[in-house]
Amino acid sequence: MSEPESTHLDLYTWGTPNGRKISILLEELGLPYRYHAVDITKGEQNLPAFTRLNPNAKIPALEDHETGKKLMESGAIMLYLASKTGNLLSESGSAEYWNQVQWLMLQVGGIGPMLGQLHHFAKFNPGKSNYAEARYKSEATRLYGLLNDRLKDHDYLAQTYSVADISTWPWIARFDYQGMDLNDYPALKKWYLSIASRPAVQRGYVVPTEAEIPLPAR
Repeated sequence: MSEPESTHLDLYTWGTPNGRKISILLEELGLPYRYHAVDITKGEQNLPAFTRLNPNAKIPALEDHETGKKLMESGAIMLYLASKTGNLLSESGSAEYWNQVQWLMLQVGGIGPMLGQLHHFAKFNPGKSNYAEARYKSEATRLYGLLNDRLKDHDYLAQTYSVADISTWPWIARFDYQGMDLNDYPALKKWYLSIASRPAVQRGYVVPTEAEIPLPAR
């Protein structure tokens, strides 16, 4: 992972899917950065030192001292970094750009929120709401099926490896939290394992907390 003494990028993050999106992207882009752990289990995201960067008190946040930008929301941060470097996002306005953006937005608006709610009810609060558990498990099953169907004929969500894959992959990495069996979705499993094998993904996954990438049973 990159944590140089001198860099203009500061990442404020924690070991969640949304947090890992950005550290993985930074590693894939080869950008030097400092990371700062914001322990959400201790409520550190609510401290004034963090809310000055993100008034919504959610990780991640990024500060670019070169441009003076302070950014919240993982999707916005991903678009900013990819656009700034010209990598992992096609030329703005092109057909492939919009293809990548639509899959990124699906993750931001659908995959993340739905799977996150499934984590909340089924993993951390089981038995408190049977209706919520059933609703979000049904939506997870639908979304997994959607991704699997897309990946039957594509190596990546868009034509090439991009921010769309990097944003979605950490949420699928929580398949165990969701009670989902990747063996039921062979195309999605193949995509997941392919991305898991990338050195930059492996480096970014452990920022800021050490963790092993979950692997499905064979």
